[in-house]
Amino acid sequence: MNTYWRLLGFAKPIEKYAVPYFFYTLFYAVFNTFNFVLIIPILDTLFDQSGAVERVREMPAFEPNMDYLRELINFLLYRLFGENYSGMEVLIFLGLFIITSSLLSNLFRYLGQRTIETMRIRTLERLRNKVYDNVTGMHTGYFSNERKGDIISKISSDVQVVQFCITNTLQVAFRDPFLIIGYMVALVLISWKLTIFSALFLPLVALVIGSIVKRLRRSATEAQERFADLVSLMDESLSGIKILKSYNAVGYVTDKFHRLNGQFSRLSLGMARRQQLASPASEFMGITTAAILLVYGGSLVLGGDLAASGFIAYLGIFTQITRPLRSFTDAFANINQGIAAGERVLALLDEKSRIADAPDAVPMDGLHEGIEFRDVRFSYENREVIRGVSFTIRKGETVALVGPSGGGKSTLSDLIPRFYDVQSGEILIDGIDIRRYRLGSLREHIGVVSQDTVLFNDTIESNLRLGKRDATDDEVRRAARIANADAFIMETENGYRTNIGDRGMKLSGGQRQRLSIARAVLKNPEILILDEATSALDTESEMLVQSALDSLLEGRTSLVIAHRLSTIHNADRIIVIDQGRIAEQGTHQELMNLHGIYAKLIEMQQIEE
Repeated sequence: MNTYWRLLGFAKPIEKYAVPYFFYTLFYAVFNTFNFVLIIPILDTLFDQSGAVERVREMPAFEPNMDYLRELINFLLYRLFGENYSGMEVLIFLGLFIITSSLLSNLFRYLGQRTIETMRIRTLERLRNKVYDNVTGMHTGYFSNERKGDIISKISSDVQVVQFCITNTLQVAFRDPFLIIGYMVALVLISWKLTIFSALFLPLVALVIGSIVKRLRRSATEAQERFADLVSLMDESLSGIKILKSYNAVGYVTDKFHRLNGQFSRLSLGMARRQQLASPASEFMGITTAAILLVYGGSLVLGGDLAASGFIAYLGIFTQITRPLRSFTDAFANINQGIAAGERVLALLDEKSRIADAPDAVPMDGLHEGIEFRDVRFSYENREVIRGVSFTIRKGETVALVGPSGGGKSTLSDLIPRFYDVQSGEILIDGIDIRRYRLGSLREHIGVVSQDTVLFNDTIESNLRLGKRDATDDEVRRAARIANADAFIMETENGYRTNIGDRGMKLSGGQRQRLSIARAVLKNPEILILDEATSALDTESEMLVQSALDSLLEGRTSLVIAHRLSTIHNADRIIVIDQGRIAEQGTHQELMNLHGIYAKLIEMQQIEE
């Protein structure tokens, strides 16, 4: 129940929708019921062959029965037509009355549905925004443990299902109950004996539908989980389609997809069958009850306890009462589905980032002295990867990290922008622990160029402006020239307004990397992190990118992770990281003279080349 109330909280202020919807549905129910009640005077007029319709000359006193309605209509006829009015005039009057009542009934029905749709769309908008904001605000480590497809499924598919929980609430609270009450009042006024007899069957209908609805929630939860598996598999297979084809593994992935799709389809089919069974089951029981009423009501008519016109109107109204009853039970079934999906959405919403601003965090106004790692330790779950590392990068200095793969170089670079937080020790900027800086202001002063270039399905200029949205066209072009990217950009179809496709796949590896460098140049950060920025490039592309990197590094405080000599030979200091510790440090020549790990790495690289 807590899930339900939390989901409903996204419709706030709910009174903005509930109050008008209350009145719209109330008037809709009143006029809708009145349409059926008018069957009685119409039939009385049609079958009154003698023409001896009762004239009512004074306003009748209110009584909760059908005689009052009959006298009220005759009084209105008397005031309109006087003493002498014919059956045809009565029919015309009643026909116009029904048209007006129907118009008002459907007008209020439309206004009610419009209110519901507005609430649905605005609520889903708020919920999606809230979930997406929370996900994008999560720490980087969160995405290492979660499947991207599962997250996408919750934001898209699950949130869409949640709408039933929200929109059907007002329907269950107001519309269907008002219709049921309106019909029941009319039925009681026509014949309380017949109504008591028919009410005996309603609990039976509720038991049948309740047993069906109860099983829907469990199936809905499992179906949403299988759908998330499908989305995850699609995302992974489409992203790695080249690898799958090169290893002839497409058949394996398609078989897996077919299996998951089959499981999802079976769950959806079973759920749909139960859901669709609720409506015909209640309708069948309603018709069965109506048939039984036909026998009992007929005996009341024959015995003189009920007028024939009243009995026909009673049957018409009773067949209509099954409609809001079906809608009521269907709404409960959909609410259960919405709650099942809502539990998954709220679980995502309840996730909190482990990286957050401290209560007394201060803005970082720039880099004045340098960066210091002081006895830093860090672990991924139970595996320690950084073991007591201490070193300093002075302002304007370029420090290179080298060493065997898996030694912890990239992890050290990820700690500076707080993609992860240290578990022991400190990282200081100008003598202040970076955890005391506001996260946004810290990252404003940092630029990252990594081996895995991340570009978005947008234009070249939009990708370059990612770190500086207000950059002018001249600033964009100047950054591209510094990164040796302007020439190839101008050769594209629409220049800087060319769309580069999903993840920049329309460009070569070297071109994507140069755009990444241009993006960093445009942001103009004081602290620059280069993580294997040239390792995946061919020799020609590497030369162009390295030239761009040299321009980018000039005058900046930089941490460079690389294993190629061409990338690090100009570094002020080189630090060798091995198994999470500093093994050696010094200039290129000093480390070569040690004949240690660094010298062996350089020797192996020269042999490979």
